Amino acid sequence: MAGALAAIAALGLSACGGGESGGGGGGQGPAVPPAASEFFVDPSSAAAKQIEQWRGEGRTQDAAALEKIARQPVAIWPTGEQGGVEGEVSGVMSQARAAGRTPVLTAYNIPNRDCGQYSSGGAENEGAYRDWLGAFARGMGGNRAVVVLEPDALPQTLTNCEGEGQQEGREELLSEAVRTLSQAGGEVYIDAGNPGFVTDVGKLADGLRKSGVEQAAGFALNVSNFMNTDQVRAYGDRVSSQVGNARYVIDTSRNGNGDYNGPDQPTWCNPPGRALGTPPTRDTGSQRVAAYLWVKEPGDSDGDCRGAPTAGDFWPQYALELANNTPGA
Repeated sequence: MAGALAAIAALGLSACGGGESGGGGGGQGPAVPPAASEFFVDPSSAAAKQIEQWRGEGRTQDAAALEKIARQPVAIWPTGEQGGVEGEVSGVMSQARAAGRTPVLTAYNIPNRDCGQYSSGGAENEGAYRDWLGAFARGMGGNRAVVVLEPDALPQTLTNCEGEGQQEGREELLSEAVRTLSQAGGEVYIDAGNPGFVTDVGKLADGLRKSGVEQAAGFALNVSNFMNTDQVRAYGDRVSSQVGNARYVIDTSRNGNGDYNGPDQPTWCNPPGRALGTPPTRDTGSQRVAAYLWVKEPGDSDGDCRGAPTAGDFWPQYALELANNTPGA
């Protein structure tokens, strides 16, 4: 780890290639000391850029609070909007190799993504998705990366897309994605929702098997959600027991105060009073929990609710609230 930190210091925390919008950042970000971790810290994340702006405006206290986010490794969600997904992923991998760290990537482009809701979009069809996956894999270049595969895709399939119709063929497509990204060096975790999404553990386990969990590193839980870690682990252990004791990762980015139970709806969309959770680590105290990760960048909007911007856009005030609600550095 000392070697990794020295490598980062030698880099001067400068970015080299890749896109914007969660893609490994172009340009040079502010010098925010990265946390001691195996995982790659993007020096030009949205939070790091906001710190630079606030420092320039004299908002030093707010900038210092936001370092609680900027110094932690957060998953990068390549979009391909800046020069294509292959180049974007390749840029992240290059920076991570130079820093001696493991990047965490989120593959999020399945057709009819988010069932046409706040985060709608994705590839036009299955053929386009396979092309996108191939480009993603080429960008990885056989180098190791943790990959969280398609948040919500399987849970939405199992719940008939909340009334929007069955997503035919998704499990097969996810299984192809597992093979493609694993062969490219990915430690792939298939997203499996959270305890409040698919309550039928047997049904979820069957979906995971059809989606290739046996060829994957495991599955992912609580991505972009707020449920507390103990609650998620209890659920994850039940699921794991039905899929050959597969390991799983938990998104702890915003679960420091657990999920929101107030009157404002929807409860999952930028809820008030939340806090940052356990920083990313492999040291989970459980053989089944492979890692705690920050998959969702704290401060990225869940959707245009409660005065927030479009889903995926950074909302500085919400990021600051998360940081201020979290004790310690």
